[in-house]
Amino acid sequence: MFIQWLKTFQCYYFILPIDLYVIVQELDRLDKKILSILYSARLLSIDPKEALKDSIYDEGLLETRLDHLYKQNLITRDLRITDKGKDCLQIVFAGGVFDIIHPGHIHTLRSAKSLGDILVVVIARDSTAIKSKGKKPMHNEHLRCELVGSLKFVDAAILGREGDIFKSVEYVRPNIIALGYDQVHEESLIAEECKKRGLNIQVIRLDSPIPDLKSTRIKELLGKSIYNF
Repeated sequence: MFIQWLKTFQCYYFILPIDLYVIVQELDRLDKKILSILYSARLLSIDPKEALKDSIYDEGLLETRLDHLYKQNLITRDLRITDKGKDCLQIVFAGGVFDIIHPGHIHTLRSAKSLGDILVVVIARDSTAIKSKGKKPMHNEHLRCELVGSLKFVDAAILGREGDIFKSVEYVRPNIIALGYDQVHEESLIAEECKKRGLNIQVIRLDSPIPDLKSTRIKELLGKSIYNF
């Protein structure tokens, strides 16, 4: 009850003892973590209850916070995040082929994650990769998706939609689209197309400390010897 009272009067945090301030802030972070897990579970079509249990081990605390989020109309009783709950999150969208993961990818995706609460990475379908790169990827779309999804700072890796790439954007409905330093897409054109579709999205171009490191170059040097490519 006391903690709930403190959360209601957030404008008075500055007069709280430091230990109580930390507790309240931690609860806020936990609520956001729960919302992030539920949002990612929806994208990945996995059981939200199992996803929560895998990440939050204190069942009593979890039930308390779920009840609080439900009363705030941020989630439903069957653990689906509501539109209001989604609005509490800053969702970042990144996309690419990711055929050979290298330090440039790691830096870009980590930077993208730092822009928000959730990083959703959309993996190009094999057909899309062939169309854009002119050749078939070394690894198929499912392997590439599994690999990117295993990175700890990626909350959800999903396969893109074939044909219209903006269908993936409409599905995720992010707040930010993060472009890699070497991706050919024009920020202004992406923002304009999103606006046409009723999406208010910020487009950000990320830098890289190692811009010369690219998958194409790695394939040229090692492809034939390792992958018979």
